[in-house]
Amino acid sequence: MNENRRKGKILLATTNKGKIKEFYSLLQNASYIITTPDIESILLNVSEDGSTFAENAYIKAIAYMKKTGMISLADDSGIEVDALEGRPGIYSARYGGESLRDEDRVDLLLKNMNDVPWEKRTARFKAAIVLAWPDGRTILKEGILEGYISYKSQGLNGFGYDPIFYLPEYHMTSAQLSKDEKNKISHRSVAAKKILEVLEEESNK
Repeated sequence: MNENRRKGKILLATTNKGKIKEFYSLLQNASYIITTPDIESILLNVSEDGSTFAENAYIKAIAYMKKTGMISLADDSGIEVDALEGRPGIYSARYGGESLRDEDRVDLLLKNMNDVPWEKRTARFKAAIVLAWPDGRTILKEGILEGYISYKSQGLNGFGYDPIFYLPEYHMTSAQLSKDEKNKISHRSVAAKKILEVLEEESNK
């Protein structure tokens, strides 16, 4: 989109490089310039103490909006595994402790699923995206992607739990999908498309 036609900036309320890369792709047609805390030289530590993905997304979006006075977009997302009673859920990014890398969390989840048969390895990715405006308005949009936990990591695309999230209709994991394929079906893309519709309505006012 022509930069001259953009309506201003939207701040991504995250420092997660994987999420930032994905949001740049998902929101490339937005009539706003997408920016980040690094670009804007913003340092903010937000305590994500909500009990749901939606609550945490609200907390982050509102905190960044109040800090900067900018329209702020935050998501909270993760994976819910039925055999683990919905865990890791909102703790997906901190599963096993703050010091673990994505690869370590994947290994831990596979270890905890070691004796679970295929038919009971059902799981889903969930995403909640919140936009917060300086005038106090907020909106929430959500997306879900159903799948299974595979027996081993496969694929180099994506991040987080993508390498073990198996999609039966594609016969591969989320990390084996191309960027374009993933952007059509992912939990974050489903929610982001709903956000884009709202932004389009805003830009036409």
